[in-house]
Amino acid sequence: GRLAHAAARQHGFVTVFPARRYHRRTAAELPRKARETKASCTMDRTFRVNGIDLHARIDGPDGAPWLVLSNSLGATLEMWEPQVAAFSREFRVLRYDTRGHGKSAAPSGPYTIDQLGCDVVGLLHTLGIARGHFCGLSMGGATGMWLAVQASARIDRLVLCNTTPWLGPPEVMDARIATIRREGIAALVEGIIQRWFTDDASMRNAVAVERTRQTLLKTPVGGYIGCCEALRDMDQRADLARITAPTLVIAGTYDPAPTPEAARAWGSTIPGARFLELPAAHLSNIGAAGEFNQQVLTFLLGE
Repeated sequence: GRLAHAAARQHGFVTVFPARRYHRRTAAELPRKARETKASCTMDRTFRVNGIDLHARIDGPDGAPWLVLSNSLGATLEMWEPQVAAFSREFRVLRYDTRGHGKSAAPSGPYTIDQLGCDVVGLLHTLGIARGHFCGLSMGGATGMWLAVQASARIDRLVLCNTTPWLGPPEVMDARIATIRREGIAALVEGIIQRWFTDDASMRNAVAVERTRQTLLKTPVGGYIGCCEALRDMDQRADLARITAPTLVIAGTYDPAPTPEAARAWGSTIPGARFLELPAAHLSNIGAAGEFNQQVLTFLLGE
């Protein structure tokens, strides 16, 4: 424990969160605060951004700091349901369907990571949001890296969950794309579900897992492939050292890609980044929702 913590500090991580050091309120005080603030969905609509329609939803009180949540490949803004109640008591929460997903448009691909990032900038501009926190998982995390470098004035605090700046050689993603073109997304769904949830999480969150499965099956093939190509072609490793926003990197103990070791390695190149490992697979926000919510709120409410 002590040696691991010392090593983490040496590599630029703080892996333990002293309760009163990093946020205004202790976890015990959060429920009291929650009772004082009524969270409600105030907007669910489509916006014209960068020449396409983007679907977005806003929850939380007027005047609260903004928090943007960005979905994984093959998911939609609905993946954040386990977070909305807790987060929208403290923040004005903006969720959106990444292009090619959900109720957002699925223009012809390929897409690029620049486009995914510029879609967020355009959405913020359309809504008159100058600055906010950003939390993204997997593809959403890769989008957050881009924003923290290319649109740094827009980002306050950054949470990068179960993600990577580089997928590695393109052959793996090319094989996935080829399978989808040949057999459809259905051919990959069960393998994806197994990577996204542990067996225990699947039993505890059966409804959420089934909803995730159905979302994958409904994802437009062109949109899914377009985002696959964006992720395949990105390499943000050299840019991470330019991130100045306070950053929390989250990994899942049972996530096959990225592994906690891989996330710790690339995360150590972000100045001052903190690292958190949760007992979950790829969708840590669902598989370990309680601890995810508490730790992310602790970080975002930091001083």
